Amino acid sequence: MAKKILNILVAGDPVLRKVAEPVTRIDKKLHRLLKEMAETMYASDGVGLAAPQIGVSKRIVVIDVGEGLFELINPVIVKKEGEVVSAEGCLSVPDYEGEVQRAGYVECEFTDRNGQRMLLQAHDLLAICIQHELDHLDGVLFIDKAQSLSPKAKEKPTDVVK
Repeated sequence: MAKKILNILVAGDPVLRKVAEPVTRIDKKLHRLLKEMAETMYASDGVGLAAPQIGVSKRIVVIDVGEGLFELINPVIVKKEGEVVSAEGCLSVPDYEGEVQRAGYVECEFTDRNGQRMLLQAHDLLAICIQHELDHLDGVLFIDKAQSLSPKAKEKPTDVVK
């Protein structure tokens, strides 16, 4: 079966500013959405993707910072510790990056694709990514929290065709 890459909304789309609705039913349709969200995230070279970014106002997030895929349904951060400031970017704000202050450690409760309630303990990049993606579920973009913003460096072509 061919991969389905979904369209990612960019800043300015009203869906990105809405508080997403909780998921009330886990079924094949949701499993397909999780799969398509992951495929879209990987195809876009992202480390996380929230359902509102693809126009679905539901509390669903997929994340992979190199530790394997996490699928979070109705996630809630229940504990935060420490402070870190790091550079962030966003698939919905493709032309900018910024310095954002976040907790360096979080504990996140969520439901998995099998309906099991889980607890994820996360440090460093995974903790930052969880906070970034959960902000999307509340209509918040990283640019709202950034201490500084700068245009992303454009990649220079490696080959010049004449």
